[in-house]
Amino acid sequence: MHAVTSADHAIDRPLLDEIERYYDAVPRSAAHAEDFGPLTLFVRKGTTGWHYYARPALGHDGPAATAEDVRRVLERQRELGAPEAFEWVAERNPELRAAVEAAGLTVHEHPLLVLGPQDEPAPAPTLPDRVAVRVLAPDAPELAEAVAVPHLAFGDPGTAIGASGAAELAPRVEVLTAEGAVARIAQRIADGVTVQAAALDGGAVQCAGQYNPVGAVGEVVGVGTLPAARRRGLGLAVTAALVAHARANGVRTVFLSAADEAVARIYRRAGFRPFATALIAEPASPQA
Repeated sequence: MHAVTSADHAIDRPLLDEIERYYDAVPRSAAHAEDFGPLTLFVRKGTTGWHYYARPALGHDGPAATAEDVRRVLERQRELGAPEAFEWVAERNPELRAAVEAAGLTVHEHPLLVLGPQDEPAPAPTLPDRVAVRVLAPDAPELAEAVAVPHLAFGDPGTAIGASGAAELAPRVEVLTAEGAVARIAQRIADGVTVQAAALDGGAVQCAGQYNPVGAVGEVVGVGTLPAARRRGLGLAVTAALVAHARANGVRTVFLSAADEAVARIYRRAGFRPFATALIAEPASPQA
């Protein structure tokens, strides 16, 4: 994959800084921050919910992170039983890659795309009359399916039509409901820190996704289509609904990270433009 660099286009440094402030702020609604000098480790509150990651410390003006700094964070993540994961933007902290690789982690590149304040989103795609795209309330009866569909989608990655459909969705809904995942999303919606949208065909969720607003910035995350329902424009429709809701509620900068260039092409059709490169570092092989 080709990383976006300043050789491709001039980086909008104020916008990059705005996104960096967002990345530091958004985990704090569900995690507390531990200080490791040039790095910050976000640790989830309680024993349930999402595990978080380490990032460059916002506003750090001392020496850049070293492999030893990374190893100290890794030790703490192992102590907590948390994933050994680091996330950052290549253009914002280019020096971190060498440190995490020296500590034995593998770095994965993902296109980071943006709809800035000056960018206009593309029109929403036209869908069949039976398909409705909705922003869901915390007590929406469709919420459990909307939480479960992306889990199936990411378990069968890519854009090709897959086998998983309604039969596989029902047991996943049961598991996520029992684990409290659906209740957590409902609470986040009620608290105003997550907005959930879904595409429904005959009342059944076929695609779903979210954005998480912090002030005038929001990140679109977790957009996934039931594998059996792919290639119908549903992911594009859900993304367009999230962007429209964000813009109508004061969010001027919307951004996202795509899994790969094939997925990024879908988001470019929604009006997003390539902006930078999101990097994720993790162990090369699953932990024992």
